[in-house]
Amino acid sequence: MKLEGRVALVTGGSRGIGRAIVERLTREGAKVAFIYHSNTEAADEVVATLKDDGHEAVAIQADAADHEQADQVVKDVIDKWGKIDILVNNAGIIRDGLLATMEPANWQAVIDTNLGSVYNFCHAVMRPMMSERYGRIVNISSVSAEYGNQGQVNYAASKGGMQGLTRCLATEIGRRNITVNAVAPGFIATDMTEAIRNAAEGEIKKRIPVRRLGQPEDIAAAVLFLASDDASYITGHVLTVDGGLTLGGV
Repeated sequence: MKLEGRVALVTGGSRGIGRAIVERLTREGAKVAFIYHSNTEAADEVVATLKDDGHEAVAIQADAADHEQADQVVKDVIDKWGKIDILVNNAGIIRDGLLATMEPANWQAVIDTNLGSVYNFCHAVMRPMMSERYGRIVNISSVSAEYGNQGQVNYAASKGGMQGLTRCLATEIGRRNITVNAVAPGFIATDMTEAIRNAAEGEIKKRIPVRRLGQPEDIAAAVLFLASDDASYITGHVLTVDGGLTLGGV
């Protein structure tokens, strides 16, 4: 129970990596609120499953890319539980395509959701965490931030920006006992990667030294570590969790 007595807020928590993070944090003793955008059925199922296991979680429908909604979510969680100790920024989308033919709307949607939401929620929790003189912020980035993938200029830009934000913010608030880190997943088996897996899973595995795809639980374990007091002397770090995929580039 590494997180007993802690309160966590997770964006994009109804499925995939986000759901695994929500489940792991609650099972380590935290009270967890998570944001979802539109899939109410999936969000309700997560809450019901955790409740059946004796854990406390709440789902909040909101657009993570909306600054005012982010402020309201943080206010609501603090009103309910008195504080927020842990923030996990996981909300993200993909709108892949070559830059030459990419519509401006697809560029902006990815930047606003993947990077803008990190600003929104970090900004919203700053004063409460500084007042408590405690905080753990974990941003979910991607190996795409450092290794170019054709057709992902918007996604890679958003994740690269997130890593820069992580390092800069860590320098600003470390003296308040608030750490800011990121996790960079490699190829993880989620709904978002299903199309690629269906087309080339065998080839992808050959490029991964551990010879398997990552699971959402692999990322959740890394988040738990960075969110716990075991990582109290780690800040401004990007932890790559990719089974060795990027050892030879992607």
